[in-house]
This record gives sequence, C-alpha cells and structure tokens, in this order.
Amino acid sequence: MRSHSPHDKSSHDRAADEALRQSLIETLALDAGRVAAFEADTALFGALPELDSMAVATLLTDLEDRLGIIIDDDDLDAEAFETFGRLQAFLTRKLDAQRT
Repeated sequence: MRSHSPHDKSSHDRAADEALRQSLIETLALDAGRVAAFEADTALFGALPELDSMAVATLLTDLEDRLGIIIDDDDLDAEAFETFGRLQAFLTRKLDAQRT
C-alpha cells in the first residue's frame, strides 16, 4: 500500500531548485555561496545586475537542457522572474505538466 506522502511532488520541487541554483551559478557566474542563500522571496530580475534581458534567454535555454523541458514564449511572463521562488515554482509546474 502506497502512502500519499509529499515526496512525489517534492521531487519536482527539489529538481527545480537544484537546476535553478546550478544554472544561476554557471550561466550568470554568481557565487555559489550567494546562490545557496537565496530564499523564495529573493528578488531576481531587476535586483541582480547579472540577470539582464540577454541573460534571461541563456538561463532559460540552460534550464530547458538541465530539466528536459520546453519553455514556450507563451509560458512566461515577467512575474516569473521577480523572485527565486516564483521562478522555481514555474519550473516545478513545467516538470509536473510534462510528467503527468
């Protein structure tokens, strides 16, 4: 008998979190310690000088490759990049939708 634990969904949460952190470190050349300290409400676009409009495209391509997802232009709005938590939640939703 299988219990309904939060581990099923949290695996996507963890995957999105890890991929996003690694991508921010590698594509934006951010310090790993700085990225490790990011919380859900950590501001991204507009707060990180490294994350400009050109870097967004690079970041999204890297995240697609890391997570095996496709991010369409229609999927995104500016709010997704406001905070670390919003972007992580967006990626989790993409993983959930792809693997259902």
